[in-house]
Amino acid sequence: MADARSSAHGVGLEPVQADWPAIGDAAIEQLLSYYPAVGSLREVNWHSPRPFSAACLITTSEQPLFVKRHHRSVREPEWLREEHRFMAYLRGNGAPVAQVLSSAEGDTAIALGEWTYEVHQIAAGQDLYREALSWTPFQAYQHAWAAGQSLARLHDAASGFTAPPRQAPVLLANFRLFSQPDPIAAIEAACVNDPALAAYLSQRDWRADLQSLHLPFHQQLYPLLAAQQPLWTHNDWHASNLLWDTTQPDSQVSSVLDFGLADQTFALFDLATAVERNSIPWLDLDIGGSAAASLESVDAILQGYHSVRPLKAQDFLTLAALLPLVHTDFALSEVAYYQGIVGSEANATVAYEAYLIGHTRWFNGAEGQRLLAHLHDLAARAEEGEQP
Repeated sequence: MADARSSAHGVGLEPVQADWPAIGDAAIEQLLSYYPAVGSLREVNWHSPRPFSAACLITTSEQPLFVKRHHRSVREPEWLREEHRFMAYLRGNGAPVAQVLSSAEGDTAIALGEWTYEVHQIAAGQDLYREALSWTPFQAYQHAWAAGQSLARLHDAASGFTAPPRQAPVLLANFRLFSQPDPIAAIEAACVNDPALAAYLSQRDWRADLQSLHLPFHQQLYPLLAAQQPLWTHNDWHASNLLWDTTQPDSQVSSVLDFGLADQTFALFDLATAVERNSIPWLDLDIGGSAAASLESVDAILQGYHSVRPLKAQDFLTLAALLPLVHTDFALSEVAYYQGIVGSEANATVAYEAYLIGHTRWFNGAEGQRLLAHLHDLAARAEEGEQP
């Protein structure tokens, strides 16, 4: 078995060598010196297998804590503080978001050499999906329903947060490129400021790929975007980013984790992301499967959301038009991350072929069309006044 300190979830089913080294005891002790009230390090209890950063659960002489470390090419302190301000706003509006601790100097993002650190209080709830890979489903219908309900409540809590879009150049989930009237021109403009993305795309016939796969979906979606109000959103609403209260017969979400991909998008983007993350087993495609979507999970997420923020027929039509494109901007960001920061052209190719191209292509196949037809059926039922 791979060493938990050096292995991570990769772009497929198997664990891989982590992109970033585990956080060592000496680094934690140095970091904790900026937080004298939390005490000294006693034990490192767990290293996270999640990609893109390094993180661990620790116990100090005073309390348990969660420590996360980013390379500064991914998150400079000010880029991270934008995320923290959003989390603080949500907490102020009653959302169950873990508190990011401030140092003795009042800072929530600490730069130490080439790294940026953050320290969180331990969030409430059971981590039922700690080891779950991305794009793996909920264990129960009630979990999917509760996740949809909690997402709607988070959107209510986010209302009124008026910060501009985030500055970080990579690893944000947003819709800046494909919300434009001409996504190809938008990507060309982005490449001017992103040499890594430009270098990778120069090897691909990417314009032809987008023309054949993405632009037909974009043509359907673009007229619907005018009705979407800007909103800061979570953008990685997967079961593994939720903690659970299991003391009740029907488990409820007790805490929301990991706002690392949060940015200004719109509510239906976040909802479409939740459906895409939790209802389509994308990794089945790696072993020759069809990645059959769970319509039961789709319905549960949407019903839970609808119980707080009612969905109209036009919303279901927008979700159907959006789903084939909801992962596109982030896939391009992953290409840039792997190509330019990690230096793995192989993983950049996976991000391009499997995520950017493969996910959208799937929606042209039988399983993707079944999911989109189901959303159109929900729109027709909503038009007739039926519940989703």
